[in-house]
Order: sequence, then C-alpha cells, then structure tokens
Amino acid sequence: MVAALDGRTVATAESLTAGLVCATLGTIPGVSAILRGGVVAYCQDVKVGVLGVERTLLEGGGAVQEEVARAMAAGACRLLGARFAVATTGVAGPGPAEGHPPGTVWLCAVDSAGATSTRRLALPGARDDVRWGATAAALGLLAELAEQIDGAGR
Repeated sequence: MVAALDGRTVATAESLTAGLVCATLGTIPGVSAILRGGVVAYCQDVKVGVLGVERTLLEGGGAVQEEVARAMAAGACRLLGARFAVATTGVAGPGPAEGHPPGTVWLCAVDSAGATSTRRLALPGARDDVRWGATAAALGLLAELAEQIDGAGR
C-alpha cells in the first residue's frame, strides 16, 4: 500500500469505518512519512462543518450515496493538505439505515489533482465484518487510483 503511494501524502475521511482505515494505515512501518491524518465524520454536522459536504446533499439523499463519499474525500484532501484521500460512508448494521440494508457501502478515493474513483459495495456479514471489509476495500481502491495515476504519467 505505502509503495503504491510512492511518497505522496494521504488522508482519510470515515463514517461507517470510524477510523479503521486510518488506524490500519498506521500499522504500516514508515507510514508516518505520508499519512497526514484522518477525520471520523460519523455525524452529519461533522460531514458538513469539517469536511465541507453540502447540507442539501445530505438532506436530499442521506449520507449513503456516491456524492457524499466524493465530497468527504475531497474535503479530507483539502483540510489535511494531502495528495490523496479515501472516504467511507454506508451502513455497517446491524439494521438498515436511511432505507439501505446493512452492508451498503460507498467508497471514494481522490487525487488532489482531480482524479477520482468510487465504488459501491454490498458486503455480507455482521457489523464488524462490514467495517473491516470496507476498510480493506478502501485501501485497495486508494492503491488502484495511485497506480492508475502512475500509469498515466501524472
């Protein structure tokens, strides 16, 4: 994962994973050279006030949508001064939320230069399974975006 970023900085914006993505990155030796930090934005007002997600977006469709994941990731890049950011939003369970079943997850990885990659997941299992599955998928999406950018010569 760290090799894919090749010295470029990274930040996280997390809702359903509640800091697991950032904490997982923190277990990698040498990550202190690139990890800028993370924002746990479990509540809507934190998404709006800290990450800059438009309130009307949340009021119109809730937190479990692609556009919210995009806005969270972009906000983390801007707020923490990182080249890359990855965001997680969704429903960990045990029950549904905002009309979505447990395991519904939106991920977004962004590059401050403009590249973006999103992914919708329908993860099986209990609450912890969903959170850890989303964490692994978020880190994979981040690595994929960094590699795509390298391949494009950016």
